[in-house]
Amino acid sequence: MGKPKVLPSKDIIKDSKSKTSREIKTSKKQERKKPIAKNTRKINPVPTTMKVEDLLSCKVAGLETLDDLARKYRGKLNLQLKCTSKEHTTLNVTLNHKMIVWELELNRVCSADPVIAVENFVDDESPPDYFTYVRENIVSTKCGRELLDPSFLVGCECFPRCSPANCPCPSNSMSKFAYDRSKRVLLPPRSPIYECNKSCKCSMDCPNRVIQKGLTTRVCIFRTDNGRGWGLKTREFIPKNKFVVEYVGEIITSEEAERRGKLYDSKQQTYLFDLDFHDEDATFTVDAYRYGNVSHFINHSCDPNLQVYSVWVDTLDPRLPRIGLFATRDINAGEELSFDYMMTGSNEGQKSASPGMRKKKKSKDKSELPNIDRHFCACGASNCRKYLF
Repeated sequence: MGKPKVLPSKDIIKDSKSKTSREIKTSKKQERKKPIAKNTRKINPVPTTMKVEDLLSCKVAGLETLDDLARKYRGKLNLQLKCTSKEHTTLNVTLNHKMIVWELELNRVCSADPVIAVENFVDDESPPDYFTYVRENIVSTKCGRELLDPSFLVGCECFPRCSPANCPCPSNSMSKFAYDRSKRVLLPPRSPIYECNKSCKCSMDCPNRVIQKGLTTRVCIFRTDNGRGWGLKTREFIPKNKFVVEYVGEIITSEEAERRGKLYDSKQQTYLFDLDFHDEDATFTVDAYRYGNVSHFINHSCDPNLQVYSVWVDTLDPRLPRIGLFATRDINAGEELSFDYMMTGSNEGQKSASPGMRKKKKSKDKSELPNIDRHFCACGASNCRKYLF
């Protein structure tokens, strides 16, 4: 007889079935976790030597790009990069307290104006401690204060606002209405502008009240990366012929301007703006070194996007105009604002009918070399004159 067949017990059969089911479930989980080949991506290690340009465009896991951070924090953070090894890159972010305080102070003084931003991604230069922000000119001379006496003003009777056909303010001074309905300048460069004044009955919405209302554009004071110090750029689009900002400072006599000019020349600085619309020998000068607004930071360019106009508001005395800066073309957001300190402009060769930055007087000593102590130009324009003065 053959050996009897031994059947497995019920417990053994049950255990083997459960083991088989566990193995099947485990294999299914592993299949789910296995990445799909077409979606896999090889991650390259960070190189040991990276250029600044590469670091500025690189992305770090869990963070935004540095360009996005720069736009968001506008210079309140001083971002420093250091590549230490192949495995990781350290990102040191230091809060620049002085920048924050300065920006807050600027916007506190000019709370009625568009917000002013401050940024410095170039060096560790702090805000100028000698500079005080003001919205209007400071008249420090007795003669200048007398010329601004409102009792000498003659106002118009227009209400609620003026129109080119009926406003006598420009026509009384043998000039034309300067602005259109959008308050863009209509007159050609070097033309005088006469706005409505304190004695006029028209409202502040009058189209003939432009420069007196202050800054019209959101701007940013920034540190230039080519050695030109601070600069000013727009944070929004500016259409052609729109008023941007008034050149504001301390109104001083020509004698005081001559004394201060020698000091500024020794530092290669230019902040004196002669009010010489009618007379080549200006009686008054605007000094924006110690007191001023954002125009203090506007750099020179031989190919500028701003044009200077002489504007009379609360005085009709030809010796005391105000200085308005208007866009010469459409200016895109992010562009640096600039004007020609020499005001050669479009009518080159003709006698200037606009005020300009004070020029250094020529020495009578013939032994002096031609280019000594001249202000070098670093605007980078294709038509650059190489020298400011």
